[in-house]
Amino acid sequence: MPDATRGDGLRTILLTAIAMLAFAANSLLCRLALQRRGIDPASFGSVRLLAGALMLGLLVRLRAQLAASSAPPVRADWLAAVMLFGYVAFFSFAYLSLSAGTGALILFGAVQLTMFGAGLRSGSERFGAPGWFGFSMAVGGLVYLVSPGIAAPPPLGALLMAAAGVAWGVYSLRGRGVADPLAATARNFTRALPLALALSLVFAVEAHADVHADAMGLVLAVASGALTSGLGYAVWYAVLGRLGAMRAATVQLSVPLLAAFGGVLFLSEAITPRLAVASIAILGGIALVLGQKARSARP
Repeated sequence: MPDATRGDGLRTILLTAIAMLAFAANSLLCRLALQRRGIDPASFGSVRLLAGALMLGLLVRLRAQLAASSAPPVRADWLAAVMLFGYVAFFSFAYLSLSAGTGALILFGAVQLTMFGAGLRSGSERFGAPGWFGFSMAVGGLVYLVSPGIAAPPPLGALLMAAAGVAWGVYSLRGRGVADPLAATARNFTRALPLALALSLVFAVEAHADVHADAMGLVLAVASGALTSGLGYAVWYAVLGRLGAMRAATVQLSVPLLAAFGGVLFLSEAITPRLAVASIAILGGIALVLGQKARSARP
């Protein structure tokens, strides 16, 4: 029995690490594709959603065949699909100008602050002094990161990534309590795809638009959709029940750091003092909030 328990724990750690690496790789793949001008951002988002929808649909079908039963019907949630489309679109256009680490930090900060803010507004979240200090610290770090200065990220890119974070935060809130998150995500990818294709069409007919896609750009977009999104979400949902809500939220603190170090290793990006200070403030503040929630959840 101890060996089985130890093996299950190691499997959980491994799957969690794979999921976090996949989420961080989304930023690296998008930034690499746009940095080398292998594909335009609208096409990247469309291909990512198409590849993700195909992969997730395949996984849902394989799961149903292995279980020898059909999956229960999933209620259509068009608001969730619109939020997913907004996240993918804003994310893609933001990485025209942002570094991988800066983009991931703004995205992650905006997601968590959106979810915390929604909880406070609904009354489901109540912060004590440490929680409010952490919340203020995270907001202050985000404001500092995007405030004017020589080392500040481009304002438009930062605004677009913040919008992507808000969209993903709302999407995450819509997904709470869903009985079958994998099937729901597959359906949402499918519903968001026509919106992305429509954006690509608008982008294509725009007189000054630069619509293009070479082989490597398409490969990176497919990898982002099928592997780091589709398979990444499947792995994450497989391990999520073993982690619990607080631990799951805490391990996601690693994603911006992984993206930043990945940007240094693979994209020759620099970790600026502003990014380092903002990372400490944002991630440290969120950790304080999560720590207080974990303590208040104990009997």
